[in-house]
Amino acid sequence: MGLFKKNPFGHILFLKRWLIRIAGMMTHQRYKGFNTLEIEGSQIIRDLPDTNVLFVSNHQTYFADVVAMFHVFNASLKGRDDNIKNLGYLWNPKLNIYYVAAKETMKKSLLTKILAYAGSISIERTWRAGGQDVNRQVKFSDISNIGRALNDGWVITFPQGTTTPWKPLRKGTAHIIKKYKPVVVPVVIDGFRRSFDKKGLRVKKKGILQSMQIKTPLEIDYDNESIDAILEKLEYAIEQHPSFLKVISKADLMAYEEENQKRRYSYKGD
Repeated sequence: MGLFKKNPFGHILFLKRWLIRIAGMMTHQRYKGFNTLEIEGSQIIRDLPDTNVLFVSNHQTYFADVVAMFHVFNASLKGRDDNIKNLGYLWNPKLNIYYVAAKETMKKSLLTKILAYAGSISIERTWRAGGQDVNRQVKFSDISNIGRALNDGWVITFPQGTTTPWKPLRKGTAHIIKKYKPVVVPVVIDGFRRSFDKKGLRVKKKGILQSMQIKTPLEIDYDNESIDAILEKLEYAIEQHPSFLKVISKADLMAYEEENQKRRYSYKGD
């Protein structure tokens, strides 16, 4: 590989590799040290094709979620079974992993610009800008950029477009699925909202059990399934369908919170 070889977005791969290595070393303790990341589905990652894979996930922080996925995906590809032990997996990371993020977020600071270089596909949100609700047309260049990324590798997207749970999924994700026909892999995460601040840059609480479940790829009839049918399938897959709320009683919620306390390292039991 030439020293200055670039990806389809003009990013120098040599520089991107070192950014991922450094960021990985700086963040590893956030998932295996201060907190513990429980992983399920490493074999699914190893069985995926090298390109045209779309990961769809619920969203809890701006950056901690996707950084954890970079760790898990690379560790899985290097033979780790549901763990991120031994940072050696970062020495030769998969460089064609991308993630969809709001353009305004990725331009806010030097740190976010560095994170963007590591793999962001920055898009203009059609429903929110500058902290205000907006209503604007989808930019075709944004859709095309996601298509370019899928053609080159893997793309991570958070179809709710917000870290607030139970919000409806954006139709753009279903349109992308019908247009580019990727392998669609659901990912369900938990614990990140309790571990980190909203941006996912600062550790808010230690001793939290985080979890990441990588599910088997969805079966989708790209030509015949409607946008709404695909969205509903995604909502169930990432466990954000409204029906999940209806089955949680007050007693169950209290038990759930009690169980969360038991997940802390400081919990000694009876």
